[in-house]
Amino acid sequence: MSRLRPAGMLRLTLLAGVTLALLPAQLVATRIGRGSAIPRLFHRVTCRLLGVRRIIRGTPPQRGVGGLIVANHVSWLDISVIGAERPLSFVAKSEVAGWPVIGQLAKLQRTVFIDRARRAHTADVAAEMGARLQAGEAVVLFAEGTTGDGTRILPMRSSLLGAAHEALAAGPDSEIPVYPLTITYTGFHGLAGGRFERTLLAWYGDTDLAPHLRAVLNAGAIDVELAWGEPILMGRAVSRKEATRRAEASIRQARRRSIASGGAADAT
Repeated sequence: MSRLRPAGMLRLTLLAGVTLALLPAQLVATRIGRGSAIPRLFHRVTCRLLGVRRIIRGTPPQRGVGGLIVANHVSWLDISVIGAERPLSFVAKSEVAGWPVIGQLAKLQRTVFIDRARRAHTADVAAEMGARLQAGEAVVLFAEGTTGDGTRILPMRSSLLGAAHEALAAGPDSEIPVYPLTITYTGFHGLAGGRFERTLLAWYGDTDLAPHLRAVLNAGAIDVELAWGEPILMGRAVSRKEATRRAEASIRQARRRSIASGGAADAT
């Protein structure tokens, strides 16, 4: 088992300091129900401290415009990679709420938690997501339902995209934009990464958080590409299942392009 190197220890210490400094202000903002730029600042500082360099492809949603962002999921690091771009909230499994530190941070970013063991809870989550979308907020949904191993895209689920239909209460002709987003970790230490390197960064299956966090802290430099696909208007003519199919196709295609441009031959 690898040890935390001095540079990794310094990153961890600085990250802990930043977290403790920003936590009280975000806690107050959350309790009084006001929006806050603190989560975005936190994620930007996290990326800087961990040596994460973000490359943006395509056109992200305009600031202040709400929508459902449908993305693939590789690692806990995805949260900061996406969160550094714009104010938004996430949908996560209910177990995350009980995780040390991460659970509290997720709550402070107004994460919507879903209990997959309770089918009735899906309706409550859908209503909450719909209310936020109606209010013009951006909500991130990892539609695979879990993290992948970094080398392939898993089948995406359409059930939670039905939350967007909850936001169509304004009228039957209303439509909600769905933004496909592809996350691909493309480089390590300034060099193009292949299948092996992407697997090292992935946090999936029964991988323990502590050794994975140690590996990321020791990595030093990580390049990640965020590729935005064309928005899909879900509502009148496009069902949630069709929107999911199109989003998944867009993500798979963008991922193939990302890997090819990074010099690695690897099938999705």
